[in-house]
Amino acid sequence: MSSVASVALMQSVVEIEQHVAADGWNQRPRMFALVPTAELLVTQPRMAAALGLTDEAAETGGIPTLTSIEQDGLALNQPLDEMLGKMVWPAAVEGCALVIESQMLPPSAEAQIPKDLEGAALERWVAKHPERQDVRMAVAVLRDGTRQAAIRLHSKDSDMEVLSGPDLVPNLATALLETFEE
Repeated sequence: MSSVASVALMQSVVEIEQHVAADGWNQRPRMFALVPTAELLVTQPRMAAALGLTDEAAETGGIPTLTSIEQDGLALNQPLDEMLGKMVWPAAVEGCALVIESQMLPPSAEAQIPKDLEGAALERWVAKHPERQDVRMAVAVLRDGTRQAAIRLHSKDSDMEVLSGPDLVPNLATALLETFEE
């Protein structure tokens, strides 16, 4: 993992989260392919033109950029792990990002979770908990294992309040990395 890749991925995940945030809350999961902008300009000039990309977009401040391409037609009527388990990316795709909304509890409330709850029953229990937070998580990975995430709390719905870092949603990042395994 290079620091250049990490910076490029952080730029992408923040842009993707802000793009999705512009459409408000209560959205379906949204998946994005991440392609090096410079390669897209060379190999897919029509697509690059349709996206409004220029040679200047291939890097920002000396860091190569990634172009995010939303993936339509995902089978969203199945559990997330099943959907991800069926995904296959072409070689031109360097990474991917997933944006999902969920609910989370503060660490202090996790000890209250009944031990026998899992799956849908656990989700219902969390949804009724007075300390739950509605969140939007944008998690992005590259084939080389680089990962980044951005989390927006519904209660602090501002671009300035978005938390970001590589280890915020490790299980989802791992699941996304597995979509690149042969």
